[in-house]
Amino acid sequence: MIARREALERLSARSEFPVLVIGGGVNGIGTFRDLALQGVDVLLVEKSDFSSGASAASSHMAHGGVRYLENGEFRLVREAVQERNRLIRNAPHYVRPLATTIPIFRWFSGLLNAPLKFLGLLDRPAERGALVIKVGLMIYDAYTRAQHDLPPGQVIPAHAFQNRAESLAETPQLNPSIRFTATYTDGAILQPERLCVEMIRDALEANPQSLALNYVSAAGMEDGAVLLHETSGGRTFSVRPQAVVNAAGPWIDFANQALGVQTRFIGGTKGSHLVLDHPELRAAIGAREFFFENEDGRIVLIFPLQDKVLVGTTDLPINDPDQARCTNEEVEYFLGMIGRVFPRIRVEPGQIVFRFSGVRPLPAADATRPGQISRDHSIRTLEPQDGRPFPVFSLVGGKWTTFRAFSEQAADLVLDTLGLQRQIDTRALPIGGGLDFPLSEDEKQKWIAAQSQATGLSRERLRELLARYGTYAGRIAAFLAAGADRPLAGHPGYSWREIGWLLRQEAVVHLDDLLLRRSLLGMLGEVRAGLVEEIGQAGGEFLGWPVEEQERQVARTLALLADRHGMELQ
Repeated sequence: MIARREALERLSARSEFPVLVIGGGVNGIGTFRDLALQGVDVLLVEKSDFSSGASAASSHMAHGGVRYLENGEFRLVREAVQERNRLIRNAPHYVRPLATTIPIFRWFSGLLNAPLKFLGLLDRPAERGALVIKVGLMIYDAYTRAQHDLPPGQVIPAHAFQNRAESLAETPQLNPSIRFTATYTDGAILQPERLCVEMIRDALEANPQSLALNYVSAAGMEDGAVLLHETSGGRTFSVRPQAVVNAAGPWIDFANQALGVQTRFIGGTKGSHLVLDHPELRAAIGAREFFFENEDGRIVLIFPLQDKVLVGTTDLPINDPDQARCTNEEVEYFLGMIGRVFPRIRVEPGQIVFRFSGVRPLPAADATRPGQISRDHSIRTLEPQDGRPFPVFSLVGGKWTTFRAFSEQAADLVLDTLGLQRQIDTRALPIGGGLDFPLSEDEKQKWIAAQSQATGLSRERLRELLARYGTYAGRIAAFLAAGADRPLAGHPGYSWREIGWLLRQEAVVHLDDLLLRRSLLGMLGEVRAGLVEEIGQAGGEFLGWPVEEQERQVARTLALLADRHGMELQ
């Protein structure tokens, strides 16, 4: 990416862009990338950091949404299964197949759920029994078998049922009250936020005339132009687009208000998660996710996140997305939920290393329960009007797994508005470090050996970089080898020049951008106050922060980690 100062100067010198994308979450970034690949000059602005809103609060799943079948959302499930497979192929460094196990406590419960919901006679959940889950997974397998978008030689296996004895033999800590377990395969998105950053890089390398700026918001309209405000520096810019894509997620209605129109497109719900440092629970789930229905009917999950355990999620109405926090009541809910499946495993609040919460950009609806609101996506068009000479396309709904298809739909609508034709199909296009990523162990060894010879870095270090950045690690390795480097005192798994690369090359404005979104340091609970101070000092060397700015950044980050993520660092 170009340096932020240069990007701001280029924005100041250019008042016209064919397309303005408001919102730097996965749908906005996906649309930005798609349009830039078609040769369109696009300006992307995000009021906070890239992928810091709803896109940062995901359950790290690439999934087809087997539970949506009950609501009759067959189109969404079919599309999501296709896109899950494409993510596994196009971003193999960050998206992997994931075995998913459903504990089942009943035989026939839930048989009438779907028809009663369709007739509007059921507005509360009923627990799904073995027969309902079996039928759903058979349909899910049929959608999976119909797709051919996986890497060569890779197959998504059909689901399998195990009885109580078989299930307990494989997972002894399971609740002995289960009747069956069902295991099928979906996908894990290991580092969602990094996937967003890499898509921005792809877009800027494909079209250097495009710009992507974090900490810049749409502030209003003036004489038919959109006023943009740099929230981190105070500057104001005026831009005249031919079309605007509003991808602000939970903030879509707020962004439309800034553009001079009142809308009520969004009725989002809050979803929270915990990250636990719990070796016993981590060992119990192994390499599988446990995905199940809690006693209140809420679908919840226990997910392997490196050596930690990710637990989620809630589904609660909320009015102001800026106020989303994981509450103590939600913490109690999660700890109790784990006991339903693993009753002999005790989980204490002290084992929570990170908590996070975000708001799903769901469409405004009159559903009595949040779980009834569709997870499908749609585009709402606001035609030009007096004082606003351009159309606004608001991207409502959607989920992480389907971002590419949603972005393609939005990009095609914009291309049609501009009178342009699509040049590049993104369905089979690698993302970032997924390009030429070595899939087998033999291929990885060859890549590592070649990079070691070229840079002089150890094979162990290169393996670590490959796992962290995919094949983009080759560029980083060359940078590390070009100067004196050393492990960080606060985290020897990272080095001084590696942090310097992230600071300079990935649009870091605040320390939390790096700790929470350019890396998993925060989410894995690996941040200490000394590490924050050390990275602040790296900001002095690589970004030119004076001592006063380093101290301000450290104080800001410690306060943010405590307020939003429950991390009280001394």
